[in-house]
This record gives sequence, C-alpha cells and structure tokens, in this order.
Amino acid sequence: MGHTPRVAAPVEGPAGLRSLVVDRYGTDVLAGDWRKPKRGRAVEAPAELGAVVEEVETGWVGEIVRVDRDLGTVTLEDRRTKRRVFPLGPGFLLEGKPVILRPAVPAKAAPAGPRRTASGSIAVEKAPARVARQSRIFVEGRHDAELVEKVWGDDLRIEGVVVEYLGGVDDLADHLVDFQPGPQRRVGVLVDHLVQGSKESRIANAIMRGPHGAHVRIVGHPFIDVWQAVKPDRLGLKEWPRIPRNIEWKKGICQQLGWPHRNQADIARAWQHILSKVGSYADLEPALLGRVEELIDFVTVE
Repeated sequence: MGHTPRVAAPVEGPAGLRSLVVDRYGTDVLAGDWRKPKRGRAVEAPAELGAVVEEVETGWVGEIVRVDRDLGTVTLEDRRTKRRVFPLGPGFLLEGKPVILRPAVPAKAAPAGPRRTASGSIAVEKAPARVARQSRIFVEGRHDAELVEKVWGDDLRIEGVVVEYLGGVDDLADHLVDFQPGPQRRVGVLVDHLVQGSKESRIANAIMRGPHGAHVRIVGHPFIDVWQAVKPDRLGLKEWPRIPRNIEWKKGICQQLGWPHRNQADIARAWQHILSKVGSYADLEPALLGRVEELIDFVTVE
C-alpha cells in the first residue's frame, strides 16, 4: 500500500461555514504494515512537545502536548483533538522507528541579568526600606493605591515614599491644608479623568494657583476610573465597555461583563480579579505609567 499524501479536510466552523484544515498527521501516517517487526533496536529519544509519535500497542498516533516528569507520563493529542496519556519509556514509534521516550532535558537557563521590579526598575537586592520621607503621593481611591503599590511598591519603599488615598479629588484642598506642603514636604497627586473642562481639572487648576502650588504636582490620566488603566486584552477584552453617563461606571462595567454587581462586595471582588491580571508595568496603559513616574520623581527630589 503506497503512501497517501496529506490532504485538507473540510470542517464545520462558526455559523455553519466550511473551511479547509490541513491534516498535520496525513490520512495514512502508518502506510505499510506497521505491525511487522521493525529492523533495528529502539533508541532513546526526548519526548519533545510538538513531536508526533505512535504508541505501538494501541496504534494511537498523536502530537506530544504534555510531559509529566513526576508521574512519568506523556499525553498525546490526535488529529481529532482527543487526548490519551501513556507511560514514558519503550513502545513508541517516531518517524517510523522504535524509540524509548524519555523526558526532554530542560534547556539551561540563560545567565540571569539584574532582577527587575514590577515597574521595570533594576531591583536593589537586600536593601532595607528607607525611613519614610515627609513628602507624599495622594491618589483618589483605594483601588488606585493598590495598583500603585503592586507595580511601584518596591521602588516606593526604596525611596521612602508613602502613598495615601483620598475619598475623592473634592477633598484634596482640605487634605493639603492639613498637610501643609513645603520644600521638604512635597505632594504629588494622581487624579482620575483629568481632562480639560472636567470638574477634576477645575479643582486642580485652583489648587495649583493657590498658596501650596509651588510644592504640589497634580497629574492625571484620561480614564474614567483606574480600572481602565489595565490593558483590556489582559482580561480577554478588545476594549473596555462604554457605560452611559446615567449608570454608575463600575457597576455598569460589571454588568456589561456579566459579573456580579449588587453591592460593594461584588465591586471589590471585580477589582481584585482585574488587579490579579497585573504583573508588571507592561500590563498598564502608558497614559498611567508616565504620570506615576513623574510623581515619584517630583517627591524624591533632594
């Protein structure tokens, strides 16, 4: 029996559309009578992901999709995406030749460079946290503070910068009166939705023209809420949903995404889910990154 060439088989796709999918295994991988004794002795071969092998006893042909060193097993996925698990060892054919599958030797790790913090800065190993400066960074809410801590926390501890959260930008003027900014007591403020003509921009402009303006830096991002500073694709979204003005934004987001949103506990759980998708600065929009770095520079000037 001759070898049958690989063909493209029609499959049903979304909405009943038919498309051609190349059969990576071919229709006759085992052309010839494979059950006849093979010439040559089995040799050891690494069980590498992506390799296509045959388990001789069952005739199962599939791609290696998983190797479990602890259990000593290999998982093969056939052309119909069905999977079976077999013990590593003898009893396999690779390119028609008998092999003894062994776990692949892990590649040696490349020489480690300097460790980076979540913000992308070079980590200072074993450095104690600095005594807190008198200068502060204010953010609008708890979620903002938690996000800043997760990404810039290591940097802030090295620099001795404390982040405090406000109830809202409406309270900023009162906080500054209590704090009394000065040359050694600088204040950086991160404001949500700081766009021209907004309430937030009017408050910021009034403060910067006031008696504390020389020692205060107010910056902001264009997002309605800091949730939007997380790149949407980290949550499997193409973009953040647009919420009508008459609906509370966070509840509207949860509703659009099918998340519980009945009370504050639901909103808190939604935020923790979003925050869990942030591992470093790479998961955040540049419009936030630059503003936070600007504030850290401002409050750490000696």
